[in-house]
Amino acid sequence: MRYDPLFVAPMREELVRLGFEELHTPDEVDRALQRQGTTLLVINSVCGCAAGSARPAVALSLRHTNKPDHLVTVFAGMDVEATQHVRERYLVGQPPSSPSMALLADGKLVAMIHRYQIEGQYPETIAQLLTDIYDRYCQKSAAPIEA
Repeated sequence: MRYDPLFVAPMREELVRLGFEELHTPDEVDRALQRQGTTLLVINSVCGCAAGSARPAVALSLRHTNKPDHLVTVFAGMDVEATQHVRERYLVGQPPSSPSMALLADGKLVAMIHRYQIEGQYPETIAQLLTDIYDRYCQKSAAPIEA
């Protein structure tokens, strides 16, 4: 069962405002995740740790000098087929986790932050995990995004 779209609209908007592209179908997932370069994928969620930790952490992390080339998101409980496709094709071997964040390089998973690493953590702590990943896999950008 999917959530009421009006209920999740503000939760979606948080990431869209930061420049994230929403992926609603398996075809959109494939087009987005097979691009060259680095892609941050956020599996968004309605839970409290998504609102209090995950989304704020993503916003903080995008102020960093190094950041992914592409930003995309699927919403667990809304974009059901897209989320399932992401998990089955691009996050092979990873347990289902929402919220979560994955970094892909040229379509291949290189790093993942699971829900268990988000729950009970401050956004700053999660943002540091993300920026450490960016420093390892992403090229330097011209200017940070102001969140």
